[in-house]
Amino acid sequence: MRIIKTVSGMQRLALEWKRKAVKVGFVPTMGYLHAGHMSLVERARREVGPKGRVIVSIYVNPTQFGPNEDFSRYPRDFDRDARLCRSAGVDTVFAPADEHMYAGRAAGLYSTYVVEEKLSTVMEGASRPGHFRGVTTVVAKLFNLVLPDVAVFGAKDYQQVAVIRRMVKDLSFPVRIVTAPTLREPDGLAMSSRNKYLQGDERQQALVLSKIISEVRATIRSSRTAVPARRLESLSARLVEEHPAAKLDYIEFFNPETLEPVFRVWRGCHLALAVYVGKTRLIDNGRL
Repeated sequence: MRIIKTVSGMQRLALEWKRKAVKVGFVPTMGYLHAGHMSLVERARREVGPKGRVIVSIYVNPTQFGPNEDFSRYPRDFDRDARLCRSAGVDTVFAPADEHMYAGRAAGLYSTYVVEEKLSTVMEGASRPGHFRGVTTVVAKLFNLVLPDVAVFGAKDYQQVAVIRRMVKDLSFPVRIVTAPTLREPDGLAMSSRNKYLQGDERQQALVLSKIISEVRATIRSSRTAVPARRLESLSARLVEEHPAAKLDYIEFFNPETLEPVFRVWRGCHLALAVYVGKTRLIDNGRL
């Protein structure tokens, strides 16, 4: 397995593979890898086949964090990540430094960003202003550096995948986006690098996210008619109140294709939510 830490080194390798018509699968990550990430790697390998190449990027992107968010304390363990990638059969790990990805930014000389102006304005975009500008910018840069044929993202970040799909379509990136299912712990908690932050009873309290999805889904599927979103919001709020360490950031019911909110919810609609458990902000989503 190769480890590349410079933009020029990644560009040279990507162009070499392109000249040789080698199919490339790409899994962008911020590191502190877990089984969910490894499932994305497995999916990328299936997509490109044994003769293709699988690249994992490990980069904690500063531009998608707000000024009061957890950029500085986001969990990092590159040696552990590299071991996991090697055991999973990853061909190349791309782990650039900030000064390579955003040359001149520290001196105020970096001024070009990619902005999606519709899908990114709700849910995570409303709760974390500027977040998706950072996501689309770094993913566009990574696509230009890695030149993948296929990129694999996890369904836990449902809105992120929708925004990236729109960016790829609108800007004519020659890459196919694949969404892999959310992996969960045996008790239902969606796997996330931020789960590491949960202390003591907070780990049990964090199950409120998956519990809300399950309870709302059961309500929808037991009803013969569409259910008012306000009723489901009240149900969710009551469940959060039963978990003293939890605080609801947002919950949204929406059309899974357009991300537009719905006010009467039926089977096939989608739910997304963000909850603070202690100081840890977790997200989850599910089809109803």
